[in-house]
Formats: sequence, C-alpha cells, structure tokens
Amino acid sequence: MPELKDVLEDVQREVKKFGDDVGTLKTSMEKDLKAVRELAEKAGTDAAAGTQLKKDLENLSRGVEEKHAAIEAKVKEMMEKAQKEADAILAIEKKLGRPGVGGGEQETVLKHATEFKRVAMSRRGELKLSTILKPEDVNVDEYKAYQDAFKMSLRREMNQLSQDEQKAMMVGSDPDGGFLVPTQTSSRIVTKVWETSPIDELAYHETVTGDALLIAIDTDEAGAGWVGETEARPETSTPQVGEQRIPVFEIYAKPKASQQLLEDAGIDVEAWLERKVSEKFARMRALAFISGNGIKKPRGILTYPAGSAGVRGTIAQIPSGHATLLTDNGLVTMTFSLKDKYLANATWLMKRGTLGAVMLFKDLNGQYMWRPGLEAGKPSMLLGYNVRRADDMPTVGAGTLPVAFGDFRAGYTVVDRLGIRTLRDQYSSKPFVEFYTRQRVGGDVVDFEAYALQVVGT
Repeated sequence: MPELKDVLEDVQREVKKFGDDVGTLKTSMEKDLKAVRELAEKAGTDAAAGTQLKKDLENLSRGVEEKHAAIEAKVKEMMEKAQKEADAILAIEKKLGRPGVGGGEQETVLKHATEFKRVAMSRRGELKLSTILKPEDVNVDEYKAYQDAFKMSLRREMNQLSQDEQKAMMVGSDPDGGFLVPTQTSSRIVTKVWETSPIDELAYHETVTGDALLIAIDTDEAGAGWVGETEARPETSTPQVGEQRIPVFEIYAKPKASQQLLEDAGIDVEAWLERKVSEKFARMRALAFISGNGIKKPRGILTYPAGSAGVRGTIAQIPSGHATLLTDNGLVTMTFSLKDKYLANATWLMKRGTLGAVMLFKDLNGQYMWRPGLEAGKPSMLLGYNVRRADDMPTVGAGTLPVAFGDFRAGYTVVDRLGIRTLRDQYSSKPFVEFYTRQRVGGDVVDFEAYALQVVGT
C-alpha cells in the first residue's frame, strides 16, 4: 500500500508533465497556424501557385488534426491517471478506517486495531517474536465492526445478534471462552486500575504473551582492578547470573446488570462494564501486590522475611522505636536505610489512618515533618519524599508493618498478560445478566534492597 504523501507527489508530477506536453503541442499548433496565414497571403499575390498552395494547406491541416488528437489522448491519459491515484487515496483512507477524518484520529483507530490484532493473535498462539504488524496487515473495518458488535453483544444473547454481528464477533473470539474486550475499553480499564492501585502506579510493568515472565538476576559484581599500561591483566571473577520466574494468575470480576439496564438505550453498557470491572480489579490487585502470598495470586511486598540489606529473599525491617506506635526517629532512620540510588525515586506507603498520625510529627525545630501538596496533582511530602496512601497496608500495632519506603519501580515488577476477556452469562444469576470478565496478572519483588519496612517495636 503506497503512502498518501507518495501518491500526492505522483499526482503533482503527472500534472506538471501533462502541462509541459500540452504547452509543447500548443506552441507547435501556433507555428502551423502562422504558416497557414503566410500561405494565404501568398495565395493572394501569386494565383499561379494555387496547386502547390492547396497541397501545402492539406499537409498543414493533417498535421493540426494529428496534434489535436494527441492533445485529446493526453487529456484522456491524464484523467485515467488522476482517477487511478484518487482510487489509491481512497484505498488508503479505507484501510485507515474512516475516509475524510483527520490524520490524528485515523492513527488512533489504526493503533487500536493493530493492538487488538496482536492480542487476538497471542490468544490463538500465532504471535511470534518475529511478528511485525504493518498497516496493510490490519483490517480496520473489521475491527470497527467488532467494536459495534461487541457493544450489541453486551445487551443481547449471541443468537439474537444479526448474522453480520455474529460474524464480526468471531474476530475477537477467545479460545478459552468469551470475547476480547476492544482495545479502547481495555486500555481505559487498565488506566483506571493504575490510578487507584498504588503499587500498580509505582511499580515497573511488563506485558507478556505467555504464562510467566523470566528475568535475569545478577546480584554479584564482575571482578575489576587497576593495572599499569604494560602490566599483565590477571583473570577477574565472573558474576553469577540467576533467573526469576514471575507467573501470571487469573483475576476475574462478575458484575451483574439487570435486563432493564441492558434494554435502556440511554445507558452506555460498555462504559458501565468498564467502571465496574476496573473498580473490582483495582481493589484485588492493590491487596495482592501488598500482602498476596504468591499462591494463585501475586506475591506482595510485605510477605518476605526480615533480613539484612543485600540478602536476596529478605527485606530490611527498621524498628519504630516504640512497642506499639510509630515515632519520628523511626521514620528518619528509614530514610538512611536505603542506598542513594534508590532515594531519588523513593515513596512512602501507608494507610490513611497511619498518615493522619504521622502528619502530627515535628522535627527538632518544631516544624511538621509532613508537607501537603500545594498544587493539584502534586503529592504530599514526608521528610522530603512523596507520600502515597495505600489503604491495604496494616494498621499500626505491635509487630505490624504499617509503613513501606523505597523505590518500588526498581523493587517490584507487575506482569500483565495481553488482553482482557469477557463472557456474557444470562443463566447463572437470573434475572440478572453476569459479565464474567478475566485478566491474567502476576507480580513479585525483584530487588530486595530497593525498599524497607517499618516494624512497630523496639
């Protein structure tokens, strides 16, 4: 498929060439007409030359007719060329999915359609490492038809859809049952989840097509040394590289809708589903990333045993300095427990009740250690570091871990498998219709030095 820019440049070149050709023919015809006038003047003064004059006029007439025919042929050729190029432009617009719409929206639709095809191919086991989807590989009209059919399928049973709608739905059919949620909707669900799940917002994210993410773990440092220019270079130690596997688990939500809601044309059922699913997914993910035990769910940041910094599989726990309460000294000590490279992106995590108590702490100068965010969208600060409320963190009490502090982007990785799927179930909860919606997600600590926990105690 040619690029639109290239097509327009071709048209411009053809128009210029046509103009040049016509100009040449016009000049030649003007020359012939001048010759005709000269012959006519000659005829008026030399009647004896009549026979030759007649012959010359016939030759000129024939030449003019030939050039006129050539101009007509050029015009026809140009019209056919212009039509061909116009058809090419229309083909590009059709491929992008919406003729006559601005380029920005075209690109967005194409992007969504491409991502949807990637997810569908992944679910069918067709997506390979070498797979590169080009615009000509993506049928935007097919994707738009699926979008429309998907919206209708939320309101009706499959056998109540038209034949065209049923055919369109097959594009997003999932081998494990149900249908893929269109890209726009699934993207909005993910965005809302990240906005309300604190670890989702702070952690590093990876998207996979399989059942797990495998990452290399290099905790040893390569040997090194200083030598003179001509001295021998002795062998240095080789770092030991391990591997960590973060599996993905199924998370699901089953929001229920009444038949009356589904039949109300004024209600956007897709937006309703998006809101319900994102709320449930956010709550479940937020809890798992903090306290999940790693069995059929992600493993959380609080679930590893206490240990010294640098010991893999353990997290530093800093005593609060009081048997049952937090103290200002305990929090200050936490900020010095991390290496400098983690402090630049460090964040506090605690629940709202804990934050309420911490807000009253003062430094030696009588200034509050907590600083509110004075601008919209700006977080509050504690000892110079951002504070993020996480209501799934424990309440302050003897032996609990109510505060976490560190660089969670470096320390924790969230793994999402491509795609969100939904299955309409009108039988299990009559008279309601359930939308069994699934996503696969995993998560685990990958850098055990990146954060520390405050344990209430001495």
